[in-house]
Amino acid sequence: MKLLEVEQLNKSFKDFQAVKNLSFSVNQGDIYGFLGPNGAGKSTTLRMILGLIYPSGGSIRFKGELITPASRNYLSHIGALIERPDFYTNLTAYQNLSIFAKLSAIQNRENRIQEVLREVKLDDRQHSKVKSYSQGMKQRLGIAQAILHKPDLIILDEPSNGLDPQGQADMRELILRISREMNITVILSSHILSEIEQIANRMLIISRGEKLREGGVKELMAADEMNVDVKTDRPQEAAKMLLAAGYSAEMYNGYLRVRCDEAGIPEMTKTLLTAGFLIYEIKQLRTLEEYFIHVTA
Repeated sequence: MKLLEVEQLNKSFKDFQAVKNLSFSVNQGDIYGFLGPNGAGKSTTLRMILGLIYPSGGSIRFKGELITPASRNYLSHIGALIERPDFYTNLTAYQNLSIFAKLSAIQNRENRIQEVLREVKLDDRQHSKVKSYSQGMKQRLGIAQAILHKPDLIILDEPSNGLDPQGQADMRELILRISREMNITVILSSHILSEIEQIANRMLIISRGEKLREGGVKELMAADEMNVDVKTDRPQEAAKMLLAAGYSAEMYNGYLRVRCDEAGIPEMTKTLLTAGFLIYEIKQLRTLEEYFIHVTA
C-alpha cells in the first residue's frame, strides 16, 4: 500500500528551482532512504511534505488524500525530526514531552510518555534537565517526541548527525525497532550512507532537485556496474584476455579488477575458466557510497 505519493513536485525560490518535477512513492512499512548531495533539494522536499513550505507545482498525497495549503489533519499521522531537535533545555525530558502531549491532545498521557521514554532508553534520565544531555540523548528525545502521538509515518532528517560510532549504532537499532515493532513507516535522510545501506529497504537519490534513481536498495546496487576483484593464477594474462572480450579490466594490488554488474559475474567467470585460468577468489566491492558517487558524479 502506498502511504505517500509525490507527483511532479516543483519548488522555486525566485529564479532558483530547488525541486524539479520530482516523483516518488513510499510504501507502508518502508524504511525509505532519501539521499542526495548537499543542496540537492532533500530538506526542501521534506518541508513541503510537512506543510512548512508550499510547492510551486505538482501534488502530494498522504494515504490517498491530496495535500493542499489548507490541509492540517494529515499532520496528526506524521512525526518528524528535522535537523537538530529543539527543546526547552531548562526543563526535563519528561516535562518537555508532557507539553507536547498536551498540545497533541494525547489520551493517557502519563502512560504514553513512559512508553516512549523506555523505547528510546531515556527512562532513567527522564527527570534530568535537557541541557545536561549529550547530543545522542537529545536526538533520541527528538525521536521520542516524533513517535509520541503514534504516527503512521516519521520523517528523520540526519538523525545520526554529530553522533559517535556507538551513537550511530544505537540510532540504527532504534530506527529498526520503530519500523518492525511499532509498524511505523520511516523516511530517513542521511549523509551516513552505510546507515542507509544497513537498514533501508528502498531509496531515492536526487541531485539538483531531480530524481536520479528510485527502488529497492539491493536491486539498484546489483543492477548497476561495480568493481569485482578476481584472484587468479595469471592475472596479467587474464586482464588482456578480458579486455579483448570487451570488459574493463586492470591490475590492482595483485588482483584482477573487473567492471561489471552482478548479473554479468557468472559469464565473466565462465569466460576465464573456459580460457584455462584458475580462480581462487571473487569479491564484489560495491558499497552504497561507491554507488552514490557513481550515480551523482
